[in-house]
Amino acid sequence: MTSASSSNLRTPTARRLKAEILVVLLVTFGTSALNAIVRLVGALAEGSLRDQPVSLNDALADDPWLNGALHLIRIAGLLAWGGLAWYLLRADGIRGMPGRMRGPDWAWGAGLAALIGIPGLGLYVVGVVAGFGRPIDPAGMGVTAITVVPLLGWAAANAVAEELVVVGWLVTRLRQLRAGSLDDAALTRRTVAVIIAASALLRGAYHLYQGVGAGFGNIAMGVIFAAWFLRTGRVWPLVIAHFLIDAVAFTGYPLVAPWLESLA
Repeated sequence: MTSASSSNLRTPTARRLKAEILVVLLVTFGTSALNAIVRLVGALAEGSLRDQPVSLNDALADDPWLNGALHLIRIAGLLAWGGLAWYLLRADGIRGMPGRMRGPDWAWGAGLAALIGIPGLGLYVVGVVAGFGRPIDPAGMGVTAITVVPLLGWAAANAVAEELVVVGWLVTRLRQLRAGSLDDAALTRRTVAVIIAASALLRGAYHLYQGVGAGFGNIAMGVIFAAWFLRTGRVWPLVIAHFLIDAVAFTGYPLVAPWLESLA
């Protein structure tokens, strides 16, 4: 199944595809990956990763309303990354990404969230205990009636940006670059493997600041998500799954924090 379809589909030249991939990744998750790798190297040089906790979604201001406003501005910037990916594909006549949300997308999304999230929690615990993962507080600003909105906003923005850029856009562009078209008949096993590996390794790389375990866990997630997209051409189930995973982690962390800290 093709990842997108349009009667006015235009396939860019290889030169333009390479330039677009380079520029978009430098603007978005490519730079995030380089930053995460450097941060991991620095953390490893300082000692055991289990002794260096990571706090996500920290407060940006003491005033709760100002904090929420600042977070929403950053959330809008992250959503724009997903918008950029959508725009570039649509400009070339690709109108099926992300497409319309369908009822079954929620069921598939919930299933994928369980498939990724439950083993992911186990890998996180093992990684921290073994010393190749960092303890993570996913809700550094705390979970209150006021902070729930920006926390869920981050979950949505992460899902939209990562799945549109790292899966929808990147997989589509790599298909065009490697196979010359979006026809399934043009795909070889080698091409499929290269595309899945590229998407998965990028996803794992920009999570390395959380530790080696997080990197491998996100590579596994990336393999599943890229393979799903190549097979179905559907992005919404991936966005929903990612949102559910992050939403549960961000807002539910206080409920399991004592247990996780006792294990670490």
